[in-house]
Amino acid sequence: MDQTRNIRVGSKVLVCAVAVMTLQANTVRGDEHSQSQYPNILLILADDLGYGDVGCYNDQSKVPTPHLDRLAREGLRFTDAHSPATVCTPTRYSLLTGQMAFRVKNGGAVFTGVGGPSLIAPGRLTLPGILRDRGYATACVGKWHVGLTFYDRDGQPVKDNGIAGVQRVDFSRRIDGGPLDHGFQSFFGTACCPTTDWLYAFLENDRVPRPPSKVIDKTLLPVHPYSNDCRAGMIAEDFPMEEVDLVFLRKSQEFLDQHVRKSPRQPFFLFHAAQAVHLPSFAAPKFQGSTQAGPHGDFIHQFDWIVGQLLDRLEVLGVADNTLVIVTSDNGPEVTSVVHMRQDYSHNAARPWRGMKRDAWEGGHRVPFLVRWPGTGAADGMKVPPGSTCSQLISLTDVMATAADIVGTTLPDNAAEDSFSLLPCLREPSATQIRPYLLLQAFAGARTLSIRRDEWKYIDHPGSGGNRYEKDPALQAFQQPESVPNAPAQLYNLNTDPGETHNLIQEHPELGAELKQLLETSKTTGRSRPTAIAGNLPQSCTANQAASEP
Repeated sequence: MDQTRNIRVGSKVLVCAVAVMTLQANTVRGDEHSQSQYPNILLILADDLGYGDVGCYNDQSKVPTPHLDRLAREGLRFTDAHSPATVCTPTRYSLLTGQMAFRVKNGGAVFTGVGGPSLIAPGRLTLPGILRDRGYATACVGKWHVGLTFYDRDGQPVKDNGIAGVQRVDFSRRIDGGPLDHGFQSFFGTACCPTTDWLYAFLENDRVPRPPSKVIDKTLLPVHPYSNDCRAGMIAEDFPMEEVDLVFLRKSQEFLDQHVRKSPRQPFFLFHAAQAVHLPSFAAPKFQGSTQAGPHGDFIHQFDWIVGQLLDRLEVLGVADNTLVIVTSDNGPEVTSVVHMRQDYSHNAARPWRGMKRDAWEGGHRVPFLVRWPGTGAADGMKVPPGSTCSQLISLTDVMATAADIVGTTLPDNAAEDSFSLLPCLREPSATQIRPYLLLQAFAGARTLSIRRDEWKYIDHPGSGGNRYEKDPALQAFQQPESVPNAPAQLYNLNTDPGETHNLIQEHPELGAELKQLLETSKTTGRSRPTAIAGNLPQSCTANQAASEP
């Protein structure tokens, strides 16, 4: 069960690595759990890291990523993985809840400053909540960005955006809706984008230990084409704009050190949500000039180094063999980095896909997704085979169902509505593809939805759904002529047209209508994962899929 298999799906062959097995852990009810058979889980989420930024996905990348490439050699590389959305906040919501963000109020929003409230409803089951309830120590380090509720001196929620909102906050009060309210037992990080938004201060659990005290002086920051995404907000004295990710790394290492020393038999779940490589590209001084690909290349290289540091710490602590490591990204690469990296360094962060962050085209949401679990000494071959590749169609929403499967938790119907476990098809070579279809949302949320089934992708709107190529001078060079001008929707065959250049909506109207109906059905039923009641989904939902790597 530990070698790469050929899985036949209908008339297609899906080459898929037989990976992480479901653990048959003997658990007991209450507070006592048999911990030794559960794996630790380290989930590292990059910000705006493109498919083409990583060497093991793009042999023409101009940025060295030795640690990510090592992870691919030592584990499993997914080639058809997708962020649920093409921007930060909705993807993070979907990752933590297993539910597409467009299904909830403000599910297309991107919070800034002290924005909120949390998109995660009180009482909703979450990824860390599942693991906490199975006895895991759960920790979140880094960028939260799913919404928080800050209060003013009168105890009223602060609803102002921008610097005025930050200045109204009473930082002596508890902050609601954060990681501690949604399954994590500890948190150190930031409310939103660490070096972009109006609040430049660290949160620890549900407080801001050192509140912002002055307006940021942007004249002290680096100046280059990738440094222009920093708002003139309020900053705390201890907030190092060029070393935020190094602070996050140190906090994650401290968590690992303390946990393994104090509770070596208790499994842990560490969610490390990096600042990198979201603009502004402020690599730490020791990484500046470390590549031949400019400031953003240096920032990508720093992120790769941080991944290596975390992998090394697992080794030093003696827990690497039984730690499931996942590294992925919340969406595709940012416009500024794509434009300038192509122009100045011949580096294509979205290669080989069309589009970038915010777009419904593949470059906006096709992301790296690397998994490693050596599993040495584990029973029943519970491990990811090294050097394997899988072309299964997957989403970041699937992490939640996968974690539930690993610890033997049955998901209720009112949770993880769009999450599928990655384990069943990997466990049985004859199993069908895990996903009948995949939902995606672009920048405008519910107004810019897409659906993917097999090699077919239906985009339920014209244009990119995000960036305005016709109005942004920097993007006009990337604008492609539409093969069917004024069409209300788009239909592409990604096997024959991975660049999404030829809209087939008029050539295959029946297929377009079928996918449109499937999308509408998923919207009205509120889910894509079947409920416990068999037969609740349309017949077309049972179709198998096998998307090939370009």
